[in-house]
Amino acid sequence: MHNNSHFQPFWFSEALKKESDNTVTSLKHDIQTDVCIVGGGYTGLWTAIELKKQQPNLDIVIIDKGLCGSGASGRNGGCMLTWSTKYSSMKKLYGEEEAVKLVQASERAVYEIADFCKENNIDADLRLNGTLYTATNKAQQGAMNGVLEQLSKHEVNSWQEWQHDKVQQEAGSKLHCEGFYSPAAASVQPALLARGLKRVAENMGIKIYENTPMENISTEIPISITTPEGDIFTKKVVLALNAWMLEQFPQFKRNVVLVSSDMAITQPIPEKLNDMGLKDGKTVIDSRIFVHYYRSTSEGRLMLGKGGNYFSYGNKISKVFDSPSRYSKLLRRSFNKLFPKLEEEKFAATWTGASDRSTTGLPFFGQLDGNKDIVYGLGYSGNGVAQTWIGGQILSSLVLEQKNEWSQSGLVSGPKGSFPPEPIRWCGAMMVRNAIRRKECAEDNGKSPLWLDKQLAKFANAAGKADKA
Repeated sequence: MHNNSHFQPFWFSEALKKESDNTVTSLKHDIQTDVCIVGGGYTGLWTAIELKKQQPNLDIVIIDKGLCGSGASGRNGGCMLTWSTKYSSMKKLYGEEEAVKLVQASERAVYEIADFCKENNIDADLRLNGTLYTATNKAQQGAMNGVLEQLSKHEVNSWQEWQHDKVQQEAGSKLHCEGFYSPAAASVQPALLARGLKRVAENMGIKIYENTPMENISTEIPISITTPEGDIFTKKVVLALNAWMLEQFPQFKRNVVLVSSDMAITQPIPEKLNDMGLKDGKTVIDSRIFVHYYRSTSEGRLMLGKGGNYFSYGNKISKVFDSPSRYSKLLRRSFNKLFPKLEEEKFAATWTGASDRSTTGLPFFGQLDGNKDIVYGLGYSGNGVAQTWIGGQILSSLVLEQKNEWSQSGLVSGPKGSFPPEPIRWCGAMMVRNAIRRKECAEDNGKSPLWLDKQLAKFANAAGKADKA
């Protein structure tokens, strides 16, 4: 049976309610396999599905320490966005040609996932209604101009500027003073997508063991993975653990920072949303460093999230990530400011997700300590719902040792850059976070931020926005 006794984030508990068969299979004995994937979220599932598509005879096992999708995959904001707004930082890291390719790949991912859901009857409330990037104060205006110019130069610009009135109308809020729309984006019920991928993977013959944590990995040949009740002997391993990677592989401890993204959702209020202009599933994201993001669901709920709140000391996955949000007051303030007409609407639920923010704001992939039989990917930085599809392409290519655009992508370079050690890192993160809050508060009130706050905020800006989780 599913273990429902502990806290489950809203999307995930909704998804489990819809499953007719809720038996959970855990590993109880030793097994042998060709490929063992550790982590049953989006990255692990897409990798398994891609491997099976290419080599149907491959024996593939996925293990997850909880239920598939119970980590970041089942609790994010469900905003399927692309990397187009990160073009400038990708160009710096990987060069122009590769940056253009990654923008195109990330847009293709959105449509590939939508098609996959249709073909496989995954009802994940996926709505291909695009995204609207807005400014909610004067200081944010013009934030998109530079990157759009560069995208246009390479003919990969899917964005168009909308008239002021249209932005406010379609975003359902008078707070927006500028907006750019791209059709290459969607919203999705993230846990239904994860559980749907699990079902498809099992139907393809992939074996999935839930409530089966990896306790140890021995890199001798054959590689063996120890779980509480059975060992797995395998030729290849894919580590798709995301934020949980840091608990077992300290070598990545300084390459990512665990930071919370906090979300709240209303009861269904379809008529009110309709009257406000929120008529479809487009996602709306503002231009602050710690972004606000929101979207409606097809049953008429409104979900609002905000990035960059709780920074984990020493990258520990703490209880904070598995309970209602401790920032509900902050969420409420933002919600009331954006939607004054909905002040009376209570939140049906709040929750938190751990986002593994890399130094570049982009994920990185590679071989563990140079061992070609053990590959990994992490660091989606809160922008992974569509990008994990790319992760699946990259990791499956690495497992099959193919030389192709995926295995030779700029992202396959291991971690780029590192954060300072503790306690400097945490103190620094707090200083920067609080400076950003003061700066954005001043800007919201039409005032000029303090010089020091602006300088400190640049540290976060260098890695791009603290995206959705």
